[in-house]
Amino acid sequence: MQLKLTTRTVQGITVVNCDGRIVFGEESAELRDTVKKLLGQNNQMVLNLGGVTYIDSGGLGTLVSLYTTAHNSGGAIKLSNLTQRVGDLLQVTKLLTIFEVFDTEEQAIQSFSKGVAA
Repeated sequence: MQLKLTTRTVQGITVVNCDGRIVFGEESAELRDTVKKLLGQNNQMVLNLGGVTYIDSGGLGTLVSLYTTAHNSGGAIKLSNLTQRVGDLLQVTKLLTIFEVFDTEEQAIQSFSKGVAA
């Protein structure tokens, strides 16, 4: 199954809905290219992973690379709606200690405005 990406802006935050598999190859390349292009316009982003059924090591590498790119440009990528499988994978790989993860897309979006007030 191909990775399907849909993007929209909510309260000034770019939201990317990911549906399918984030695996090495076309899917990772598409995610990387799409997110990097969007980061040029807005460096505050939420990746909604609610529709992601599988991530392989190449997909994890892509997520880490995008996180680093956003972080280096003064922005942030936050994750929301993790499935049990994806959440377990991020926990086992200790990536939960790097990414900010939220149960819902709304919580992730709200977290950006809290960060500005601090």
